[in-house]
Amino acid sequence: MSEVKSAGITELQAAISRGERVIDVRELHEFDSGHVPGAIHIPMSVIPVRMNEIEKNEDIWVICQSGNRSGQVTDYLTRHGYPATNVDGGTKAWIAAGFPIEM
Repeated sequence: MSEVKSAGITELQAAISRGERVIDVRELHEFDSGHVPGAIHIPMSVIPVRMNEIEKNEDIWVICQSGNRSGQVTDYLTRHGYPATNVDGGTKAWIAAGFPIEM
């Protein structure tokens, strides 16, 4: 994996307030147990076949549980020309900081 752009949950919160897109790459049961408000669910395993759902002309924030899977997806998307940022600490850090979640 090459060097990927990453930022923390505070930066993610600011991005959400600007209307930027969040893609949650966890499995469905993880997503359903709580996710960042407004996040779009596209599991890591299907990113290659669902890339047409992601705009290349807008900033994309990629999140998983801890930042590991989302880092891999961010690398993949970046190599394909998408302006993607990995969320360090993932949903786990988001919840630990007391930010709201959707079920």
